[in-house]
Amino acid sequence: MTQRLSPSLTPLDTALAALLRGVDPVAPVALPLSEAIGCVAAGAPQVVAYPSHDIAAADGWALRATDLVGASAYAPLPLATAPVWVDAGDAMPQGCDCVLEADAVEVSGPLVQVLAEGVPGQGIRRAGADIAAGTTAGAKGYPVGPADLLLAGVAAVDGLSVRRPRLHIVNVPGATTTVHMIAGLARAAGLDVQTVEAAARDDASIADVLDASACDLLLTVGGSGLGRQDAAVAALARHGEVLAHGLALQPGRTAAVGRLGKVPVVALPGSPDHALAVWLALVLPLIDRLSARQPRRQMPLPLARKIASSVGIAEIALLAEEHRAWMPLAVGEWPLQAIARADAWLIIPASHEGFAAATPVDAYLMQE
Repeated sequence: MTQRLSPSLTPLDTALAALLRGVDPVAPVALPLSEAIGCVAAGAPQVVAYPSHDIAAADGWALRATDLVGASAYAPLPLATAPVWVDAGDAMPQGCDCVLEADAVEVSGPLVQVLAEGVPGQGIRRAGADIAAGTTAGAKGYPVGPADLLLAGVAAVDGLSVRRPRLHIVNVPGATTTVHMIAGLARAAGLDVQTVEAAARDDASIADVLDASACDLLLTVGGSGLGRQDAAVAALARHGEVLAHGLALQPGRTAAVGRLGKVPVVALPGSPDHALAVWLALVLPLIDRLSARQPRRQMPLPLARKIASSVGIAEIALLAEEHRAWMPLAVGEWPLQAIARADAWLIIPASHEGFAAATPVDAYLMQE
């Protein structure tokens, strides 16, 4: 199908290819567990088996099951010596393979009687039951999650090797709310985020804070349109290179991509919906390249109703999962309430007019 693309707009695929050209993954760094969550693992260290030996899973009496055969309240079994009391987490005494509750053993002066049988493993957590030998903390190329930190912490791993791109965000005055949203998304994605605000909206003031000397990616937020006070792209042109300004993407038409030296730059619109769309379509793929991340998971579900789209421009649809189907919430133009409700998003290519109802589509989750 012939695309009716305005010559002033750069196709999304062209802009993304230009942005990714020459970008390599950042070097791994070792981070303490408290700082590693969300970062992409650069390796998958094996952790030792846990527990390293049999331990008591509950408070009680440590005994050997074969010594208790036939014991009951009606036929108490006398013991020559008192058993060892263990608290949950204690190492099991040599030769013991079960833990009986307190009332299963009766102690009266020197007389000790067992009132119940036991089975091997009762009340015990076996060696390696929580973490088997050879288990890894995290998976190379995937974000470190709470479960990975749990395994690493229990196994006494001090830190993890991760890739943590450094992001510098320039706030063009008037876009503070959007900056907070983008910075929050970036931190959740495991980036090291620094923000700075330009003194004013003119290109000289913005250019003064376009410092790419200590970052792997730079974003400007606000001032990317064609208004009299929209000077972010002009500032980028003064200090670096503008690869494309004006994208065949909705929301997000006024975004721009460029370079400051070797550092990729994306100029995000100040409007939250347009900035989020550009974040999803352009910035996330760039972060994934810098982090050496494995492909993001998509969820295939049928559409609950059709999606109509304009040929010639890529549009992003926001979706909510309803009854095992994707319900379109907004296409191209996003009310903020649709953003708040969205479970997933889908790029409709510029060559498509949309999708019919019941068509299976692979959507990216807003939160994996």
